[in-house]
Amino acid sequence: MTQPLLLKSIMLCAAVFVASSCDKDVTPNEETPLNMEITIVRNLPPGESADEATYYSLETGMQIPSTEANTNKWDIAFLRTTILINSGSSGPGSGSAQVISGIFDEIITAPTDGYAVDNAPTSYAIPTGSGNGWYSYNPVANIITPIAGKVIILRTASGKYAKLEMLSYYKDAPPTPSAGDTSRYYTFRYLFQPDGSTKLQ
Repeated sequence: MTQPLLLKSIMLCAAVFVASSCDKDVTPNEETPLNMEITIVRNLPPGESADEATYYSLETGMQIPSTEANTNKWDIAFLRTTILINSGSSGPGSGSAQVISGIFDEIITAPTDGYAVDNAPTSYAIPTGSGNGWYSYNPVANIITPIAGKVIILRTASGKYAKLEMLSYYKDAPPTPSAGDTSRYYTFRYLFQPDGSTKLQ
């Protein structure tokens, strides 16, 4: 191989290596789904008013502006203790959900049936009210507590699967919240399956 040809080959290999390395560092957005790993979201804030939900995309790992509530860009939304799914009365997406009992890490396959869509104000895919869905309410202490062993299984707005566990309703997720803690700051963990299968591990 001549020296100029050898030099061209080396430069080509270097360019391929740099391009491959850059691809791995792309920030997740709508065009680049997250890898299949557990994501922990801390202190997702409330909406700007008491009646405005906070919208979130499990697929991109991003908070979605409320101005895009009528799009397929979000999967799940939080309005005080009510969790909305992008479906039915809440949005135009193909989302649905159900709450099942189990250990988050041990749920490795999403159910194929049992899902519901939002039908406000009659019902929601994730039931509202203390003890009915993801939380319990202590009226004496005025505290919202996620129910241990309750896992939300979702079909996202695009019809893919995810599992989600609520961890805290209070800012900075205090281990023992009190009535003085700032509420409506959501901490949760989830795993999103980008290939459309029901595999959740």
